[in-house]
Amino acid sequence: MNSKLLLPIALGASLMFSISVEAKMMNGEKLAKEQVFTYRLLDDIKSFDPQINTAVQGAELMRDLFEGLMNEDIKGKLIPGAATGFTLSDDKLTYTFTLRDAKWSNGEAVTAKDFVYAWRRLVDPKTASEYAWYMELMGVKNASKVVKGEVTPDQLGVRAVDDKTFEVTIDNALPYFASMTVHGSTFPVLQSVVEKHGTDWTKPGNMVGNGAYVLTDYRPGEKVVRERNPLYWDNENTIVDKTVALIINDDNQALTRYLAGEVDKTEIPAGQYPRLLKQYPKQAYSYPRSCSYIYWFNIGEKGPKSLKDVRVRKALSYAINREIITDRILQGGQYQSFNFAHQKTAGFQLPKIDYAGWTQKERDAKAVALLAEAGYGPDNPLSLTLNYNTSETHKKIAIGVSQFWKKTLGVKLTLANNEWKIHTTKQQNGDYEVSRYAWCGDYNEASTYLDLLTSYSGHNVSGYSSKEYDRLMVESKTMKNPNANYAKAEALLAEAMPFAPIYQYTGVIMLKTNLRGWPVDNLMQNWYSRALYLVEE
Repeated sequence: MNSKLLLPIALGASLMFSISVEAKMMNGEKLAKEQVFTYRLLDDIKSFDPQINTAVQGAELMRDLFEGLMNEDIKGKLIPGAATGFTLSDDKLTYTFTLRDAKWSNGEAVTAKDFVYAWRRLVDPKTASEYAWYMELMGVKNASKVVKGEVTPDQLGVRAVDDKTFEVTIDNALPYFASMTVHGSTFPVLQSVVEKHGTDWTKPGNMVGNGAYVLTDYRPGEKVVRERNPLYWDNENTIVDKTVALIINDDNQALTRYLAGEVDKTEIPAGQYPRLLKQYPKQAYSYPRSCSYIYWFNIGEKGPKSLKDVRVRKALSYAINREIITDRILQGGQYQSFNFAHQKTAGFQLPKIDYAGWTQKERDAKAVALLAEAGYGPDNPLSLTLNYNTSETHKKIAIGVSQFWKKTLGVKLTLANNEWKIHTTKQQNGDYEVSRYAWCGDYNEASTYLDLLTSYSGHNVSGYSSKEYDRLMVESKTMKNPNANYAKAEALLAEAMPFAPIYQYTGVIMLKTNLRGWPVDNLMQNWYSRALYLVEE
């Protein structure tokens, strides 16, 4: 289905900042008197610190509270952010960003030194950021050495030429480098505030940001409120005055509150998109979104002996009926997945994975044979525990998978549910056997997925390590067309099976008909409250 056919014209159009103050009009529509955008958050926020946050929903807040060098528009096109633009040296190894005249929310000027501090802070081992590796992926000079503690953070390849000029030196030419600065881990933070308040610097009242909004209220497990920052450089073209995120773990409860008018945007519960599209054709949306849903297999030191056997991992992956998950459980246009990188990623050529071309009957037969070879069967059933974070959708998928594995392989599966913070902490600590996970791209290029499985990745919690895989990904950074290496990397993952790919995302949401500016055509789904507005109904 072509989701564009479902979109109101104003949502599909580029946002034009031409506000008529007198008439309070926007793109020919009268603005609503109250500009408050309220949406549903599935999980509580683990951290409000740009260099510490790892969650997609946390990143949504980062883009409001802070601003990086570059932003994206509603189509996903790279546009100026805290920088008005950049120049690139002839050898394509030095980026020079020119910062605009902008202020922090406390009135201080935003300078290149603030970016230098934040980027050094990201890779500093003392920060212990799970995203320190991101600067290695960016190829910033000496990033790997700083992360490993071989040199001090001041040796990182960044410098403030002057207050308005930020210079970055990278090891190899990287065509998508500038787009990587949209990621929250690269956002500036004010050193004096961090040092004054320590770990409390992100609390309302303490936090100082350079974004279009400030954090005014945070109630753990309940809500997060950010309000317009009058000192933001483009405040006069910002329309939404307040954004309220309500933390609602239950998908159906979130939908009920949406239909009651309490929220303007929420995710559609699994299996309900067809019905809601018929009932609310101007509110229900499905469009490609850069995320892949997987089940990690713990093959690290703490993982069970059974999962050390690749035959067991392959058997478990093959026995998952992805068609039932996408077409019967989810029903939101999601794609069956047999690889890692999202198939709609820019420039990516979906590789041929052998078992993707088999029928489910063939996959099941192969799974039974492999598990028997590994020594498991009726007389020695395989027992495992599957962890998933709180969500009705995750629960439905987990129950479905447990049935596939029991019926086909005789696996005794125990389901264990935890809220997001505990769930991700267990993954990072290796305290799991099989664990639900989803990776959403940080930028629109396949390496944002495939780099995750390198041995130096800060998010590779599987225990998988391959010198050949690492070589392919390092080599890809200097290739004009890296798709050949990406295909080989995907083949290695299919052979080693450190995780079971299950499906690739679509955004399946409900949007109020008077909301404008949602980036339905941006695969990365990088949205900003300052780009939204509400019109009178």
